Parts: sequence; C-alpha cells; structure tokens
Amino acid sequence: MKQRVITGVIAAALFLPIVIFGGIPFIIVTYVLATIGLFELLRMKRVQLLSPESVVSFLLLWGLLLRSSWLDNVHLEKMELLLLAVLFVLIYTVTTKNRFTFDDAAFSLLATLYVGFGFYYFMETRLAGLHYMFYALFIIWATDTGAYFTGRAFGKRKLWPEISPNKTIEGSIGGTICALVVAIVYQLCTHFFASIPWLLVMTVVLSIVGQLGDLVESAFKRHYNVKDSGNILPGHGGILDRFDSLLFMLPILHLFMSMVL
Repeated sequence: MKQRVITGVIAAALFLPIVIFGGIPFIIVTYVLATIGLFELLRMKRVQLLSPESVVSFLLLWGLLLRSSWLDNVHLEKMELLLLAVLFVLIYTVTTKNRFTFDDAAFSLLATLYVGFGFYYFMETRLAGLHYMFYALFIIWATDTGAYFTGRAFGKRKLWPEISPNKTIEGSIGGTICALVVAIVYQLCTHFFASIPWLLVMTVVLSIVGQLGDLVESAFKRHYNVKDSGNILPGHGGILDRFDSLLFMLPILHLFMSMVL
C-alpha cells in the first residue's frame, strides 16, 4: 500500500500539470500512454514487438489518435485507415499460411481500436475544456475510492467472481454513490453544468461504465493469465491498469457532451 500511495502521488504530480497545460505536451504524453497501453495488450498475447501485425497495429493506433482535421490534409478518413489495416492483416493470414490466424488478426485490430479510440477521446475531452477533464477524473477516482472502502467495510456479495473475485456489489454501489457526491460538490464549486438532473444521470452512467471498463481489463488479464498489464507503475501495474476505466468512460462522456451539454 505504501508503494502504491507513493507512486500515485508522484504520478499525479507529473501528470496533472500536463493535463492543466494541455496543448502539444498533452498530445505527446497521450501518444506515449496509448503506445505503451497497446504494447501491454500485445504482450499479453505474446505478439512480437517487431512483427508485421504489431507494426500495423501501432501505425493504425497512431492514425486513430490523429484528429480528423489533420487527416483531411492527406485526404484520408479513419474508416479508410481501418479498412487498409483490416485488408493487410487478412492478407497476412494467407502469406503466413495461417500461422497468423484470423483470430490473431481480430485480436490485433480490436486491441488497437480499444486503446486508440479510448485515448483519442482522452484528447478530445481535454480539448473540450479542462472542466470536463477534471469532472471525468474526479468521477473515476471517486468511484474507485468509494468502491474500495465500501467493499472492505460492507462487501458480502461478489459482483463478478469469475472475472474479479475481490469486487462486491456493495462496493460497486458505494462507488457510484461516492461519484454522485463528488459530482454534486464539483457542480457547487464550478456551476459548470446547466442541468443538475442530467449531471446526476450522466454521473451514474459514467460511474457504471467506468466499472465495466475495469472489469473488461480484469477479464483480459484473467484470460491471458497475467497479474497486471505491465509494471511501469510500481504498486499499480501498467498503463492499462490505471486507464482502463477512462478508456470506457470517455467515449460515453463525449456522447453526453454532444447530446445535452
């Protein structure tokens, strides 16, 4: 626990100033985080770093992270980039005589989409405004903290023991309630959101989606029989271990932003 706290404090001290500053430094850090995250997923499946499928995955990832306006300069859309990547990996299954299988191709593409779009909306949320970014971070932190302490104090019924044996239904509910409290305090301090009912609905949905993102990452690790996605953050694991909830939550936040905010 001590190591976990120390790592968290150091990471926050380095990360938050970059989030606040935004701009090019934030974009560069996002690219680095996404690249490490995809590397962690590929390594779970023991994909070689310099293999053709790995190279295509990273190229597709970096393309997905580009803003659409940047792609206009080369007359490409993200769907076209994805199509080219799909065609390449399918052709690669033929050239390797199925040593690289259809299942391998599906994993590479889905892993890249999962990481790529999650971190793309990480950048889009910061571009929309610092208030949105802090709201997202506070909701995730409140959900995680509330679920941890509520689960330890009151947790009896397992939430999904086959995937994450330590999580409880009581902890999950407590995390969502904690997120609601933090969202209300955030609104009272900033008066940023125009509709309180929508803020409450959005917070509940985002808290639940964030917990599902955590469970998805746990399912990956259990399937590939690894404890953590990586070891870059002592006491916390890898990048995906820390960003799993955000990767699920931020695209949904973007939908809320486009519909009602």
